[in-house]
Amino acid sequence: MSNKKRILATRRLPDAVEARLARDYAAKTNADDRLYDGESLIRAAADADGVFATATEAFPAAVIARLPASVRILGTLSAGTDHIDLAAARARGLVVTSTPDVLSEAVADVAMLLLLAAARRAHEGEALVRSGAWRGWAPTQLLGRELNGHRLGILGMGRIGRALARRAQGFGLKVHYHNRRRLAPELEHGAHYLADPDSLLAVSEFLSLTCPSNAETRGFLDARRIARLPEGAVVVNVSRGDLVVDDALIAALQSGRLAGAGLDVFDGEPDIDPRYRALDNVFLLPHIGSATEQTRTAMGSLVLDGFDAFFAGDEVANRVA
Repeated sequence: MSNKKRILATRRLPDAVEARLARDYAAKTNADDRLYDGESLIRAAADADGVFATATEAFPAAVIARLPASVRILGTLSAGTDHIDLAAARARGLVVTSTPDVLSEAVADVAMLLLLAAARRAHEGEALVRSGAWRGWAPTQLLGRELNGHRLGILGMGRIGRALARRAQGFGLKVHYHNRRRLAPELEHGAHYLADPDSLLAVSEFLSLTCPSNAETRGFLDARRIARLPEGAVVVNVSRGDLVVDDALIAALQSGRLAGAGLDVFDGEPDIDPRYRALDNVFLLPHIGSATEQTRTAMGSLVLDGFDAFFAGDEVANRVA
């Protein structure tokens, strides 16, 4: 009988990750890539020693309390941990790991893509060409917003925020940021720190949300804060959908108070507010920030590194609980 530790993988994973998981562990994989709810997750984890999860599975206190006693470690294929009740995990003695840093560059690429697409009206332009309605170049056709010389505000200057700042400066944007704490000068790379988030909003001709979802940031971008932005600002979100109050953002896009938005994440995704689909001035992506073969494989490898260390009795470098 195999003495390999038993791991439940809740979603399909990149081939290299599944191959390593099958080689080193007694793996229960999800070939159909079906979504687990709390009850089915608890049943599927029967006799498992660990769970290889993703951000699509919720682990509230009630689920954590009912996980089989054999489950001692939960590794999530995500940098964010807002889908896991970390306090409940600590109380139960459940080790939790995440995958920070390895996805920063890929997510920053998508933030820059959203910024450019929203500023230059990429959705409208592509739709015009695909529909066959385009009649050729015109001096006033689809005039957008220029990045060079304008101000980008970054809410949350962690790894992703800093990676975006480097890219944005290459496009001539003047970067301002708000963080819980000011960065060391060598990490700012010339970006200007603002201690008050409302002060950041006031100068943000372009605003990118790159902070984690927590009690302080959920619902951050509401009608009051949108009113603080300059007229015709552009908003980008690659963090979590619940940072944005949909009613407020949609109203501002409909009225023209905001020129545009680029969104890769949504509150309640994939069941997004249908009004977004009817707006020409919003560029929508299906949560693909980290979706490169290289990045997702690196994320999966980091989860497996955590399992390896834990079951060997070593320190787990990517532990968050």
